[in-house]
Amino acid sequence: MQDFHQGLDTITKRVLSLVEKKLTPVILIDGRAASGKSSLAKELKNRLFKELEQAPRVIHMDDLYPGWEGLEAGSHYLVRQILSPLAKGEIAHWQIWNWEQSKRGNPAEPGDGHREFEGGTPLIVEGCGALSRASSELADLRIFLEADDQLRKQRWQERDQGRFDDYWAIWAAQEDVFYQQEKSESLAEIRLTS
Repeated sequence: MQDFHQGLDTITKRVLSLVEKKLTPVILIDGRAASGKSSLAKELKNRLFKELEQAPRVIHMDDLYPGWEGLEAGSHYLVRQILSPLAKGEIAHWQIWNWEQSKRGNPAEPGDGHREFEGGTPLIVEGCGALSRASSELADLRIFLEADDQLRKQRWQERDQGRFDDYWAIWAAQEDVFYQQEKSESLAEIRLTS
């Protein structure tokens, strides 16, 4: 197990070597809520942009979950709408989740929240549920982050300024079920602490 910064160096080198062999390597970053996944994805994106002179595509699982009780459904949506099509050389099409209206789509933006990605640059997917048995088979690099439960809860509360505190237990219960079922941590090639 590596710490965040050592792991970031290792991951950057691995992705750069993958890019030499494959145009669109798929990197999955998973871990429990507030374990540092978004921060890792952002740092990795910035490093890869400097090296490759093009930005990797980053997909946040928060855009895929169908609400607060949708961790498993979001994981399935990732595989069905994004990873499977890309693995077949097809364009991935998906629609983001509108948290305010509790449905897919965003009428406030052009295309009603529809997204697509045809590859050509690394793809980084970050979020709880990104790494499952099904997604693992479609990924080139699998990462799992860990952090102390108290630290994660503190980050959750600070990040969202208490707005989502009522959902902590609901989300944690889904994580328990998902990670027990999918064994995401054991699927990871690289494990980090943050």
